[in-house]
Amino acid sequence: MDRIIFVNARTVLPDGVKEGCNVSVRDGVIETVGWEFRDDHEICCAEVIDCKGMYLSPGFIDTHCHGGGGADFMDGSPDDILTASRAHLKHGTTGICPTTLTCSDEDLFCFFDAYKEAKRTLEQMPHLLGIHLEGPYFTAEQAGAQPLEYLAVPKREHYLEILKQGGSDIVKWSVAPELPGSMELGDELNARGILASMGHSNARLETAGEAMEHGYTQLTHFYSAMSSIVRERGHRKLGLVEAGYLLERLNIEIIADGIHLPPELLKLILKCKDHERICLVTDSMRGADMPDGPSLLGPMSHGVPVIIQDGIANMPSFDSFAGSVATTDRLVRVMTQKAGIPVWEAVKMASLNPAAFLGMEDRYGSIEPGKSADLLIFDDDIRILSVYVSGIRQF
Repeated sequence: MDRIIFVNARTVLPDGVKEGCNVSVRDGVIETVGWEFRDDHEICCAEVIDCKGMYLSPGFIDTHCHGGGGADFMDGSPDDILTASRAHLKHGTTGICPTTLTCSDEDLFCFFDAYKEAKRTLEQMPHLLGIHLEGPYFTAEQAGAQPLEYLAVPKREHYLEILKQGGSDIVKWSVAPELPGSMELGDELNARGILASMGHSNARLETAGEAMEHGYTQLTHFYSAMSSIVRERGHRKLGLVEAGYLLERLNIEIIADGIHLPPELLKLILKCKDHERICLVTDSMRGADMPDGPSLLGPMSHGVPVIIQDGIANMPSFDSFAGSVATTDRLVRVMTQKAGIPVWEAVKMASLNPAAFLGMEDRYGSIEPGKSADLLIFDDDIRILSVYVSGIRQF
């Protein structure tokens, strides 16, 4: 059937939840919202899905994700990309931006080829919305898990070659704005419609403001691997954390797993930052959707050993976190149950906001006529019961 009608749902819209709302889908696209049946002829040729009072939500969009299901996007093959993407799909992620790790150009271009091949597969897959490049233009002091030997400063001939190899698949690039050449790179990304984000950086507040004039619009994983207040000869100097609060037009992404950012800090962020400037990201590694135990951070060929325990990846010494193993349904659950915000607001941070930050809000991110029918049915505990991508049930 080319038409599907969802009935008896609490439909999650961009500005609230509408009880008993009907949503019709034709040929993979949302047709009407809030449509009332007039007679039986309206539904005689449609498949009717009874949501039984559950939430009907737009699919989640994860713009910062490194892997899941035991695979890392940088492992080097299309199958690894498919495995990781499918692991997140069953948790409600219907759109994903596979994210790279700082690496050699050879490995990066190998990933580009694998990504192009993976895009051909649609069965049980989220939309591959484009590539997020995390690195190599980061400052060593805030490198985190980024391999130090591959860090670099932006040189025009280098980033133009990367942009040439990646082409239109590149939709987002995280860069430390204080590095020489970063402002020129921001101009280039802005001209190409690529989201420029500041991350893994020791930049000052003033540098962040300057970067915004050169096209940077976002902070990568707010609080993680970024500068904050320091004192120089008694004077307090503000960093990127403070920029996230003070620069109203600056968007932020948060790893809302309740561990990277504890609930109290999530509440502070929500108190100080308009929810429309926030998107939820998993920043997850291969350990997402996997049981506790040993794992690897980074590519299979030369990853760092870690141990997954209690919802987080830890270094073997347990003296620091090694990465996220979150899925997007968990982020929404934490935001509603621990940060205390309404379901529609948490969903918006995981769907429409990331779509808007990427400039894709005309096609994805909300239940509105004309958009892709990427839909979820979930219960009060944000347990995913059904996942639809372009109107086709995938889980």
